[in-house]
Amino acid sequence: APVTRGDKRRGARSRGALSRDAAAAMLSRLLKEHQARQSERRELQERRRRDAIAAATRLTEALVDHLNVGVQAAQFARQTGHWISMVENFNQALKEIGDVENWARSIELDMRTIATALEYIYKGQLQNSCS
Repeated sequence: APVTRGDKRRGARSRGALSRDAAAAMLSRLLKEHQARQSERRELQERRRRDAIAAATRLTEALVDHLNVGVQAAQFARQTGHWISMVENFNQALKEIGDVENWARSIELDMRTIATALEYIYKGQLQNSCS
């Protein structure tokens, strides 16, 4: 049977319908792939954002620790200076006590010498008055 003009159109329509279905399927597949890539990019971007926040937090903590080391060193230096001053004052007080002790010994020795001299003089006067 010969193919008529109407039959050709029907064939063209069915080929067009298949093409449209294939195009719709292709577009649907492309859309799904695009959405999947976008989702992956969002997840990657979110992961990178979290990593950047964590890195910034670590940096901030490191900077604070570094500054605290300087502050603690300065505070320790002040405290050490205070301790050194206290030890020097204590040593000076010990020297003064030693000086007082030496002075007291010197005075005691002088007093014994004077007491001995007075006793000698007194005994000499007693012997002179008895004779």
